[in-house]
Amino acid sequence: MPNIRFLIWSVSLIHMLVYRATGGLIGGSVGAPVLLLTTVGRKSGKARTVPLLYVREGAHWALVASNGGDDRHPSWWLNLRASPAATIQIRRSRERVTARQGSQDEKKLLWPRFVKMHAGYTAYQRRTRREIPLVILAPETGGERDEKASDQPSS
Repeated sequence: MPNIRFLIWSVSLIHMLVYRATGGLIGGSVGAPVLLLTTVGRKSGKARTVPLLYVREGAHWALVASNGGDDRHPSWWLNLRASPAATIQIRRSRERVTARQGSQDEKKLLWPRFVKMHAGYTAYQRRTRREIPLVILAPETGGERDEKASDQPSS
């Protein structure tokens, strides 16, 4: 049986490459909207990119750091906690953002939207001993666009 982490990493890499190659025409939606999040690896210092479901809330984007219900936080969330500056790509558009953990009130508001989009989030929260964080991405002031990208999945 293959290592599940390697399998997830491989699928994420393929998803990200296809998304980038097609400008999100393929992979930009999997029954729910998908963005590419690029963070700076907290250990490697290299750009790391991962595809994630998101919810748009006003001028912000919300993500769920579920890691499939694993008891460990996903690497991309650990990277953002170490360095909150990141870049997102939605379709062909890229934007610099700053991440923070959402408040309990924000989670109460947005969690049902995530569960409606992907029912697996409920099972993930039951499976893990940790509280799954809601992550809020705010656009950087100045609205600068970033055209740099990485072909490395998150780690």
